[in-house]
Amino acid sequence: MILPPAPSRRRFLQSTAALALAPWARGSSVAAEASPYEFCTFTKPLQYLSYEETAKTVAAMGFAGIEAPVRPGGHVLPERVADDLPKLAEALRAEGLALSIMTSGINEVSAEQHTEAVLRAAAALGVKRYRMGYYRYDLKRPIRAQLDEIRPKLKDLVALSREIGIKPVYQNHSGKDFFGAPVWDLAEVLADHSPEDVGVVFDIGHATVEGAKAWPLHFATVRPWLDAVYIKEPSWQDNRLGWGPIGEGAVDKGFYQVLRESGFSGPVSLHLEYIDHRDEAATPRFLEALAKDFATLRTLLTPQAKKG
Repeated sequence: MILPPAPSRRRFLQSTAALALAPWARGSSVAAEASPYEFCTFTKPLQYLSYEETAKTVAAMGFAGIEAPVRPGGHVLPERVADDLPKLAEALRAEGLALSIMTSGINEVSAEQHTEAVLRAAAALGVKRYRMGYYRYDLKRPIRAQLDEIRPKLKDLVALSREIGIKPVYQNHSGKDFFGAPVWDLAEVLADHSPEDVGVVFDIGHATVEGAKAWPLHFATVRPWLDAVYIKEPSWQDNRLGWGPIGEGAVDKGFYQVLRESGFSGPVSLHLEYIDHRDEAATPRFLEALAKDFATLRTLLTPQAKKG
């Protein structure tokens, strides 16, 4: 008996993406087309795929672009950026996708971080923004004094980025030693710069972790520099932080109305943190969860019609 050839990896992924999307896509396509947002997804969980497979999988799910990790251990390694980033960009263009956000490890002008090479390669390909690497506090030292150490690093990086033609954006993360976690510190340092030159990626998941009821204050504080938005959903069980499906955790759904009413239009990147992406066998489950979260996100960001 001659068995038929096994389906190719690419066909498997395309089929998986289509099957994953189908149960959740009904009624959402019109909202996506009318949306002012550039919906993308962080492709760290898909790094084991080729650039072509990544692009086809993401396009099949209805996203407009990707947030690509171009950093140590990323889909594109900084030392190979001149060779590999154009290949990723070409794969995305072939599927009508944008490289909406480049996630980097860059937080200063540094040869070790390949700062100039990475930024010039990205700008040459039309990439508009890159997420910076984080600054960390030394909790054994006065905090405000450390802001004065961050300022010159950011100033030099902003100046180089402006010269090259690409915009650095900083994410508010959560954690005991992250600059930007309490948000006030980030806004204080950014006050030295024009929002045209440097921006904020507002992460509602991490903002919720750091201040569940204070997120409107945090959002308003950095609104002048708002350049992109990250969506993820934290939850707690037995006082332990975890992550889960969009709309089912601790994020105040009022955030989506505030975002709609803010006038923001730009990249909205969906992050999925609650399935172990290191297991390639979990791909169908991961894609199904991503498609469900994407459908929920589009619903949350679509104004509800008023009842007559």
